Amino acid sequence: MKKCLQLLAFALLATSLLVQNLSAADNPTALIHTSMGDIKLELYAEKAPVSVENFINYAKSGFYDGTIFHRVISHFMIQGGGFTPDMKKKPTGEPIANEAGNGLSNLRGTVAMARTNDPHSATAQFFINTQDNGNLDYTGGTNSRTWGYAVFAQVTEGMNVVEDIRFVETTSTPPFSDVPKVPVVIESIEIISE
Repeated sequence: MKKCLQLLAFALLATSLLVQNLSAADNPTALIHTSMGDIKLELYAEKAPVSVENFINYAKSGFYDGTIFHRVISHFMIQGGGFTPDMKKKPTGEPIANEAGNGLSNLRGTVAMARTNDPHSATAQFFINTQDNGNLDYTGGTNSRTWGYAVFAQVTEGMNVVEDIRFVETTSTPPFSDVPKVPVVIESIEIISE
């Protein structure tokens, strides 16, 4: 009887692990090819469906090809996906709804949608948190600050590349600040699985 219970417990554990692995495997993945190396992402389609679909559509259309990480603040985040190396802003589609209230936190290595002071103004730009930035999380729908920034992905490989990018030398290119002196180019974003 004891052996039977042990086998049953083992079977339940194995099934539980399989289900967890399948749910992770079901999430789309993307590969950001940059001039400094590749960064692999797991996209949280269930928690942030609008943001993930938006990101996939921009990636598949080639929108991100040749854009840069134009804002790099080492102890905060690296932001990209909207400007060319000569700091020309690329035209985008319509803004999307802010999904910051999805329960995901702006922890180190997570990827969130960038936006203006309007909570629902995100289009193509995104940022990778280089440290835990809980102050960017959703705390209520009262104003721009409390709305937070919607996390929609996580770096699963290439955090060393993010680390290299976060410490590049930056300069001011009015009206912009924190711009890498040598452009960090997003060569393309490849959707590996959907």
